[in-house]
Amino acid sequence: MEDRRVLDRRDGDLAEHVARIASEFRDGFEAVERIGGPAVSIFGSARVAEDHPAYVEAQGVARRLAEAGFAIVTGGGPGVMEAANRGAREGGGLSVGFNIELPHEQHSNPYLDIDVTFSHFYARKTMFVKVAEGFVVFPGGFGTVDELFEALTLIQTGKVFHFPVVLYDTDYWGELMGWIKGELLADGMISPNDLDLLFVTDDLDEAIERVRHGYKQRSSETPAAPVKADAQ
Repeated sequence: MEDRRVLDRRDGDLAEHVARIASEFRDGFEAVERIGGPAVSIFGSARVAEDHPAYVEAQGVARRLAEAGFAIVTGGGPGVMEAANRGAREGGGLSVGFNIELPHEQHSNPYLDIDVTFSHFYARKTMFVKVAEGFVVFPGGFGTVDELFEALTLIQTGKVFHFPVVLYDTDYWGELMGWIKGELLADGMISPNDLDLLFVTDDLDEAIERVRHGYKQRSSETPAAPVKADAQ
């Protein structure tokens, strides 16, 4: 496992580590370029079956986003990821999987048009943000929550702008939102406007509109003019 080797202080092959990481970032950036148009990253548990509500809802949201012109990007595995990639295919959109090598093999689902497998989590996580106009997050475990809070940190610190984060399933995410408000906000660990970074819903149309609105805002931004050197 590449991540394990990098994190092990006893494995000191610095040049090899740097070369492998750089190569993986290059492969990821090339995959992002292949996607071309707007995309949405969808997250959720790998452990849910086809009849689980999260699977059904993720499939529906992805289908509608694909019909609206968005590519759908997931972790490429089973469960919610499979549902979203399946919905992308049904909606006529590009279906992308950024998979990861794991000790318990995570095979790619059968609904992918672009399939990239990463060895390093940090390269993979960079691509999820780089490619996306926003995140839609369905019920999931540690990995799902990790992606959620990484996105929130990037938005809060001004690394990305107009980047909607939609939590789908108010019952599932309700206790987390209660903790954020009752502990983080109440103790002054976050600002009141940080709560606006999250949008919680059970409504498919609301989720899609949130993503489309964020994309419209980002598309209307005027890139900063290049700084010209003073004439000699």
